[in-house]
Amino acid sequence: MSLSKDADAFKRVLHRQDYSSWHSQPAPLNSSSTASVSTPAPAPTTASTSESTSTPSAKKKRPKTNIVYSQPADTGTGTNVNTQLVYAIDHLKSTHNPMRLQDIAIVTNTPLETDMVLLEKFKSHDRILWDPKTDLYSYRHEFSFRNKAALLTEIQRQTRKGGGIPVRALKESWKEAPQAIEELEKEGEVLVTRTVKDGQLRMVFWNEIKPDDESGGKQVEKEFYDLWHSLKVPNDVDLLKALRAEGLQATAEEMPIPKAPSNVKKKGKRSAPRQRQAKITNTHLKGEIDLSRDYERK
Repeated sequence: MSLSKDADAFKRVLHRQDYSSWHSQPAPLNSSSTASVSTPAPAPTTASTSESTSTPSAKKKRPKTNIVYSQPADTGTGTNVNTQLVYAIDHLKSTHNPMRLQDIAIVTNTPLETDMVLLEKFKSHDRILWDPKTDLYSYRHEFSFRNKAALLTEIQRQTRKGGGIPVRALKESWKEAPQAIEELEKEGEVLVTRTVKDGQLRMVFWNEIKPDDESGGKQVEKEFYDLWHSLKVPNDVDLLKALRAEGLQATAEEMPIPKAPSNVKKKGKRSAPRQRQAKITNTHLKGEIDLSRDYERK
């Protein structure tokens, strides 16, 4: 019965307490809980109320920053000569126009004019061209076309050699190359392969068969295109069953017969060399002349 009274008294004390501030905490429940019930807690004064209301607002909030500490900070072109060389070459590669050495150094923030080692590496690069008359530097791209007609000529030349051209290499030489390739594809002049994931241009080939009614070369209708790609090739186990159901048989691969090496010597004990018997040819003199004697003139 005393436990229930103590619990009710504790709840009444909690109800009278002011928890608006972190300073006000309930008194711990101990053996003298009856005495705490008889002496109620004093009501909070105005000073304590103002202190409790002003304390949370006095806490300074930590400012939020968008810095990703796991990523290295961008320190510019750095101090390494090879890093500075890459910055200078990449900028000249992206401009598609000749530039002065001073302009390249200012734009890329590299010491091309003062660092002789960097300047020598920059001049000796196989893709850097220097015109001594104008003192201008330019990047030698893999292709030098600047219009759609010249692009088609380059694609024809590469296709006659037996291969296509990566669209990425064409874009590095001319930024408008992808748009021109799509226009040539609609005109039926080129054939294009695309990536499966996002359908980006990948390789381009010259279309030798022009799309007309006589020679063909027109695109397959979408109905047959979808029908073709809807066919699924069964796996190895089901493929054999499907062939047997159609009365067909899988082609057996011819296994090559291993040839015995000819230079391998048999291991074992070496036999002693055979002694060949001398052939006696003067058999008609036998019994008449002693061939074991030496007949010298005295």
